[in-house]
Amino acid sequence: MKNDTIPMIQLENVTKHFGSKHVLNGVNLSVARGESLVIIGGSGTGKSVTLKCILGLLKADSGTINVDGRDVTLMGKSERKKILSKFGMLFQGAALFDSMKVWENVAFGLIQGQGMDRVSAREIATEKLRRVGLSPDVGDLSPSELSGGMQKRVGLARAIAAEPEIIFFDEPTTGLDPIMADVINDLIVECVTDLGATTLSITHDMASARKIADRIAMIHKGEIIWEGSKAEVDKSDNPYVEQFIHGRADGPIQMEILKP
Repeated sequence: MKNDTIPMIQLENVTKHFGSKHVLNGVNLSVARGESLVIIGGSGTGKSVTLKCILGLLKADSGTINVDGRDVTLMGKSERKKILSKFGMLFQGAALFDSMKVWENVAFGLIQGQGMDRVSAREIATEKLRRVGLSPDVGDLSPSELSGGMQKRVGLARAIAAEPEIIFFDEPTTGLDPIMADVINDLIVECVTDLGATTLSITHDMASARKIADRIAMIHKGEIIWEGSKAEVDKSDNPYVEQFIHGRADGPIQMEILKP
């Protein structure tokens, strides 16, 4: 029986550097079971590296990363593979395989990860495509035949295909027009609610953050400098948060721009 008081994801003093560049400088973060946490922050602040460290795609230099109450930094390959089976992921740009049909993309984790037969996997893929508003005939198309919004919906269908306990969303609305972005945000909320999943998202898009988040955390120079409910973000009184959510050039966040 699961202990609902234990966070599904918890990072304590996580650090990561690449040579002399320190990207994560003691990240502390907690995501409760069934909660949707969105991390905001500028480019190069450590958002994607945080996700990659949790997934084990990058090895943290120090600190602990607990998933479902277990420290993944201490796990061997077989244990880590079992933990990864709890995850679904919507990648930035959808990241579909061009050599596969749409339904095969959606069913990829079912066939390759779970060893499911293709007939059963296709039935599930077709249902998940329907769940994100795509008809069965789309399954026989190649990703290159789809619009950007349709590709993103296929990516979402793949992320939920195995009905994961945890879903990561990496810039889910990048490259989409405002209307399609809102469609994707609505689908994310509906699908996550249906699954009861725990979600961690990273985005620059505040409209997306406000729609899909229960809580929002801001990362700056590899540290979480603010977190609170989405209702609190517009009255945070934190100058970094204020500058970011209003997109102002002037403020404590200074962009490094090379001038001639």
